[in-house]
Amino acid sequence: MTGGRNQQKEKSRFVSAEQVAQLAGVSRSAVSRTFTPGASVSPATRERVMQAAEELGYQVNDLARGLLINQSRLVGLVVTKPEAGFRANLVAALAKALIQRGSVPMLINTGQTEEELVAAQKTLFGHRAEATIILTGSPPSAFVELARRNGQPLVVIGRSEPDADHVRMGNAEASRRAASLFVANGHRRLAIAGSASGTPSVVEREGAFSAQAEALGATVQTARGEDSDYAGGLAAGRQLLAGPDRPEAIFCINDLIAFGVMDHARQLGLAIPDDLAIIGFDDVPQADWLSYRLTSFRQDPELMAARVVELIDRRQEEPDAPPAYERLMPELIIRRSFVPKDPA
Repeated sequence: MTGGRNQQKEKSRFVSAEQVAQLAGVSRSAVSRTFTPGASVSPATRERVMQAAEELGYQVNDLARGLLINQSRLVGLVVTKPEAGFRANLVAALAKALIQRGSVPMLINTGQTEEELVAAQKTLFGHRAEATIILTGSPPSAFVELARRNGQPLVVIGRSEPDADHVRMGNAEASRRAASLFVANGHRRLAIAGSASGTPSVVEREGAFSAQAEALGATVQTARGEDSDYAGGLAAGRQLLAGPDRPEAIFCINDLIAFGVMDHARQLGLAIPDDLAIIGFDDVPQADWLSYRLTSFRQDPELMAARVVELIDRRQEEPDAPPAYERLMPELIIRRSFVPKDPA
């Protein structure tokens, strides 16, 4: 039995560069040069090494190589609740784009408690990450400052931080447009279904919508759920639709909240959009489900991910360049929950 276990252990070990060198009949350094871009190695040696590597199933240990030369292909993705709503789509798009770039994405879930946050910090800063990407609303600025002190290039999405590169959406522009479209359709009693989370994107969307609606002569009610999720939408819907002067149209700061508002409205027997018009934000895949058919401002996760990768590449080429700001405009996707008379 002992011999069998030893054989199993031998089979499970990674193939080493030394084994490749022995099979190819070359030195260990020749194997290293073969797999190092730009290094000098004769065609005959390269061919022998590549044949041996293929036969043995050898793969270069990029992580170990990065540690030796004080470089890394690791890129940290720092996010709270990565499974929720649009965030899940953005994390998936970022991971895909980073892998295509040749990077190794490392997801850091900051959690909800101080203990979880400390554990996340230790995980991230215990590695020599090439860059750190921080998503909107998370983590606290203290986490961002710690990343900066550790010398990691930062790209922040949907928030503002000094000495970092930025990718931001046109939250204010889209929110003002939502108010204008509602008013153009004859709606005067408007509302916002927001969130008590108070993230930069939430605050920007709520403020821009209210200011534009009031400037156009409409009244605006605001209701906030505890968080920017479906339960928060149900709570906001209960607040907004309880009285006789219920709104004619509601702007929801994200699609998850919109789904909660819509389901509560249907429980009350309201028809959408005849009794209540609704616009969401994000255009997550569920917005196109037959039970919702939600009109929503689309954030394109793949486009955002591409811009983030471009900023990482730019920072590598120009480490002392001033912070860059990429601003992307959301596209209004019109479905059944609100059809503007003039979408322009």
